Amino acid sequence: MTQLRKRLPDLEVRWLGGHRGLEADIVPAHDVPLDRLWLRSLRTVDASVNTILDPLRLAASVPQALVRLLRWRPDAIYSTGGYVAIPVLAAAALLRIPSVVWEGNRIPGRSVRLSARLASLRTVSFAGAGESLPPPTMVTGTPIRALAGEDRTVARARLGLPPDLPILLVFGGSQAVRRLNEAMADAIGDLVQRCCVVHVTGPSAIEQAEALRAALPSGLHDRYRPFAFLIEDMDAALVAADLLVGRAGSSTLAEAAAAGLPMIVVPYPHAAAHQRANAAEMVEAGAALLVDDEDLDGDALRRACDLLFEPRLGEMSAAATRVGRPGSAAATAGLLEDLVAHRPLPTQAELDERTRALPA
Repeated sequence: MTQLRKRLPDLEVRWLGGHRGLEADIVPAHDVPLDRLWLRSLRTVDASVNTILDPLRLAASVPQALVRLLRWRPDAIYSTGGYVAIPVLAAAALLRIPSVVWEGNRIPGRSVRLSARLASLRTVSFAGAGESLPPPTMVTGTPIRALAGEDRTVARARLGLPPDLPILLVFGGSQAVRRLNEAMADAIGDLVQRCCVVHVTGPSAIEQAEALRAALPSGLHDRYRPFAFLIEDMDAALVAADLLVGRAGSSTLAEAAAAGLPMIVVPYPHAAAHQRANAAEMVEAGAALLVDDEDLDGDALRRACDLLFEPRLGEMSAAATRVGRPGSAAATAGLLEDLVAHRPLPTQAELDERTRALPA
C-alpha cells in the first residue's frame, strides 16, 4: 500500500474480509475502512455445525461481495487468496474488475488453488508455487516493508541495544512459540555472557520472559530485551541484528533476506510442511541453517550464539542478500498499475530485475 500511495497520492483503499481474524484490529488502526462478509476464514476441518453453515455463508457472501464492488467500483483488487477471497474474486470476475492474487507459500494452500483461477493474474513468492497455479503466474517475492535507508547504528539506538555486541534476534512469528520460549528459558544465562538477545515472545509469554530477565546477574539485564510484539520497530530489529532464529513464514524469510540477515530457520512442523518448503531456497543458497522443531532447545540456541563469532556468518549474510527481493512491493504496485491501464505486463526477467532492486 505504501508503494501504491507513492505512485498514486489520491489512492483510496478499502479492505473486504471475513469474520474471525486479526484484521478487525489491524486494518482500522491503519485508517483503512474495513467491511466484512458473512463467511468466516477456515482454520479447521473438524466436523461441527460450521461444516453445514460455512458453505451457506460462502454462497451468501458472493452476492454480498457483488453489491460492495458495484457500490465502490474499484479499479483493481489485490488479494492474498484464501477462503475469504473466493466470493470477492468471483464478484470481480463477473464485473470484469482486474484482480491479482498472491500466494506466499512454496506449496499453495487448497483455498488459494480454488480462488486463483478467478483472478486476472497470479503472483507468487517462490517460483515452484506457480507449478500448481494456472497461467499467467509471475514470481514477485513477498511484498515487505522498506528496509532501505535503515542505519544499523541508529536502529540499535532506537531499540536501546548496545552498539558493540553481536545481536541475536529470536522471533517466532505472529504468535507465541512455546518451543522457542522454552529454549530461551534454558539458554539465556549463557547467551547474555556473549551476546545481546532481542526476543519477541508473543503476549502470552512476556511475563515469563520478564521474570527471566529479572533473574539475570546484575549488569546483564540489558543484554536480554524481551518484547511481546515488535510492530513499528520490527524493521529496526531486523537491521540491528546479526542473526535471526525464527519460523519460515514467507514474510519472515523475505525480510531477513532483504536485510541480509542470516537465519537459523525452524519450520513450523504442521500445515502440510509448508514452512519447510518455504525455507528451502534460503537453506540451499547458504543463507540459512535448518533446525527441526523437535531439535530446537537450549543447546540449539547456544550453537546459534557460536555462529555469531564464526567467519561463515558473513558468507551467509551475502547469500541472504543475493536471494532477497526488496523491491517486491514496488514491483507488485507496478503490476497493478499495468493491469488497470491495460498495458503489457513485464517479462519474468524484467520483473526479477525490479524485485531485486532496492525500492526508491
